[in-house]
Amino acid sequence: MDTEAPPDYAFNSASIDRTVRYMTRLQRALGLNIRVHRPHGRIEDGDIYLFNHFARFETFIPQYLIYKQTGVLSRSVASSEFFVNPTMGRFLRGVGAVPNNHPHLLPFLAAEILRGRKVVIFPEGGMVKDRRVMDDQGEFSIFSRTALVRRKHHSGAAVLAQMTDSFKAGLLALHEQGESLERWAKSLEIGETELLAAARLDTRLVPGNITFYPLRVDESAMFRITDSLAKLNPRAAEELLIESNILLRNTDMDLRLGDSILPEREQSSELVRMMKESATIEDFFVIAADPMHDQIAKLRDRSMPAIYREVTVNLSHLAATMMHHALRWGVTEMPNSRFHKALFLAIKSLQQKTDVHLHRGLTSPERYAGLVEGSCSGFHDFIHVAEQTNALVREPLSYHFTDKLLSEVALDAVRRENPVRVYANEAEPMSQVLEAVQTGFSQAGEIGEQELSKLLFAEEQAALGWARKHYSHEHYAEVNSQETATANPEPYWITPPDARRVGVVVVHGLLASPAELSEFGEQIAAKGFPVIGVRLQGHGTSPWDLKETKWQDWLASVRRGIRIMAPFVDKICLVGFSTGAALSLLAASGHPGKVVAVAACSTPFKMKNRNLIVVPLVHSANEIVRRLSDRDGLIMFRPNQSEHPDINYFNIPVAALNELRHMIEALDEKLPLISVPTLILQGSNDHVVDSASAGLINDKLTAAPWTRVVMIESNRHGILNEDIGDSREAIIRFLESLDID
Repeated sequence: MDTEAPPDYAFNSASIDRTVRYMTRLQRALGLNIRVHRPHGRIEDGDIYLFNHFARFETFIPQYLIYKQTGVLSRSVASSEFFVNPTMGRFLRGVGAVPNNHPHLLPFLAAEILRGRKVVIFPEGGMVKDRRVMDDQGEFSIFSRTALVRRKHHSGAAVLAQMTDSFKAGLLALHEQGESLERWAKSLEIGETELLAAARLDTRLVPGNITFYPLRVDESAMFRITDSLAKLNPRAAEELLIESNILLRNTDMDLRLGDSILPEREQSSELVRMMKESATIEDFFVIAADPMHDQIAKLRDRSMPAIYREVTVNLSHLAATMMHHALRWGVTEMPNSRFHKALFLAIKSLQQKTDVHLHRGLTSPERYAGLVEGSCSGFHDFIHVAEQTNALVREPLSYHFTDKLLSEVALDAVRRENPVRVYANEAEPMSQVLEAVQTGFSQAGEIGEQELSKLLFAEEQAALGWARKHYSHEHYAEVNSQETATANPEPYWITPPDARRVGVVVVHGLLASPAELSEFGEQIAAKGFPVIGVRLQGHGTSPWDLKETKWQDWLASVRRGIRIMAPFVDKICLVGFSTGAALSLLAASGHPGKVVAVAACSTPFKMKNRNLIVVPLVHSANEIVRRLSDRDGLIMFRPNQSEHPDINYFNIPVAALNELRHMIEALDEKLPLISVPTLILQGSNDHVVDSASAGLINDKLTAAPWTRVVMIESNRHGILNEDIGDSREAIIRFLESLDID
């Protein structure tokens, strides 16, 4: 009678290479930003890798990354349902997957470890969609779909690690007694020398955590599609919505590996007896299972906390924890200003802890800048999701927290209907997060506005250092080596003795840094005006940094300067040069509290360089090339013939020129909203900005109580930093007029 041939589990090199090639291209084309963190060793320094489980596609990611970075092949355990289709089954087996119903699963994987392979296991079993991994008693457990109760995590990985290591110890014990290992080497299809070398190595269990940020459930076409599907199949609808958003919507995926965990290795006569009674490694796993029970349980219980120590904490974790515990403390409503301060101070507290991993959104000051005002983009996204899922109601001056955050939601709907609870659950195993939230709450009620401003200015200084370090990576070296700027790019804050009650926020131009107008800032301070020289995001560091910023980021830098100055003065005047002038006008159009005037010099409104018309085409081509190839773009930078090479970037990012166009379009729309006195200075033959810009801007300032245009005879663009035609004196007289009650 014919019998079915056993499945072939040999690695298929063609399938592996093709899969890696496709996944590399797909990763660049999609919005998934994968980062691997292994601070205490190399990624290959492990045998069995344990990961939490939150999305279906992540079951392919760890082994792909291990192979791509090290060339080492991995086995992974996958649900048997994926192997039902013969074609899919062959493919999965060829790239290293093994079904969870394999009749000799653990011995098979142990043999692979002895051959130098890696093994990837998800000990939670199915996806833990709500991220709730701790029970009400603070113990690690998960919900079982089949038993409908909470249970301990699967022990398969611990069994594999402990039994493999005990088997190695048994081989060494036999060898030390003078026995040949030939029969074992033959049965395992390994050379005897190689088998002995493998037995001498520890079996290393590496806990890992995959964290996605952010989670989105927005009202997109996909949401509407899944809303209809949810009535028929809630599980499929939820997975389609969340996981398509993760893949397609610029999501950070942080894969973090912790310190290796070693099983207990014993040398005993009992171990030798079990080895001698075993004809195969399968026999050993059966015979040794009961004697090793206690060690296996201990290893499992050590592994689960280690997995969740590797969570990459992000802003949404903090905000969700703050909401969750506010409700537990009986607080259902909070002034939004208090909430923003508490969250900012919680970040500062968390940054002081050395035993927690922070997402770059909590380590780069520019990523959470503006949080005190609620204008941080990451925070805005979180509040949007919280509102959309009815976890929060935004009132004009406060946030109202609903009891939905404390309610249970069906497992197959929780990511879609209660993502804030998902964030809070994921952060719960980390006591440091709750401690930071408690500190933030406490300090928010005590800190004064001036003290807070000093903290915020320190953040501006720290942002420069963070960005300069980040963009010093070898990847950016070629462009950085061409740069000529040597002037100090730090933001400055000068408070003269007996300072006047009019503060000045000075804003530099595109490609420059605060150094461009620092001398003028000192002159203004010498006249008794407190001065802040802001650094526009992306400037004073690397052209690569500027390439990654939007014009809204530059505007946010100006607004932060206004926020820092505000508690110390009664009035604020914005003084901007070139792009800084346009940003000053844009900031004034938003009617920020104490801004009473603007001095705008050489404002870009109509440009002389006609080549700017092709910028959108080049920028679009760069984006297409970046997504579909291994290159960062087609033409990413062009040289800049600067009037001040010691201050300005030599390389202009095409992306920044594209942002300049968008900023000018926004300025055109906002000029009629400016309702403060405005001084406009312009060079008569500026070779960068068409001198007609001054008149065009003036004509649109229909709401300003008064305006004045001062034309300076010059063919230079930098009339303010070069002090051509007494341009600085004109601005100082303007400032002094504001100080008259």
